[in-house]
Amino acid sequence: MLITDLTVDSSITLKNLIINDSKVIFDAIDQNRYFFRKWLPFVDMTRSEIDTLSFVKSIVDDVERRQEIFTIWYDNTFCGLVGLKDIDYLNRKLEIGYWLVEKMNGKGIMLRSVEKILEFCFKKLEINRIQIKCGLGNFQSAAIPKKLGFSLEGIERHGERHHIRYIDLEIYSLLKYEWEENR
Repeated sequence: MLITDLTVDSSITLKNLIINDSKVIFDAIDQNRYFFRKWLPFVDMTRSEIDTLSFVKSIVDDVERRQEIFTIWYDNTFCGLVGLKDIDYLNRKLEIGYWLVEKMNGKGIMLRSVEKILEFCFKKLEINRIQIKCGLGNFQSAAIPKKLGFSLEGIERHGERHHIRYIDLEIYSLLKYEWEENR
């Protein structure tokens, strides 16, 4: 593991993804299909716990460590994932992706979780650039980088395939010196 579990605060813990998390992740996706479907392209392809298990194994078995995924636990209840994607150690940059079950929205869980991930990436991993991509119109998701001082760089046209259509993605970025200045 690249990163150990991270304690965000007394209510939130980010735990390294493990094989045994497959069932709880699948159950969350299955129970939130309608909510997730608009913005998460993998929902329709996740039909069974085996599909989720395959995803989890791909992350856990990633020997090059190009991804790190954490389960998010709020008061000991699983509520979502947050992860580092496309980690580029040479250029010291990465992307953060996340999702949260519907009933946990509005509690500041994701904001605080991403804030902790930023601190770890900038301080411990010595990352210089972090980006977050959000579907154009996904205001809840885009609120996270906006509140954390990211800059909107532009729109990636047709950046993600959803079902039979493509959606545009807003690209937000934050540089280490900007994060340090805003702390």
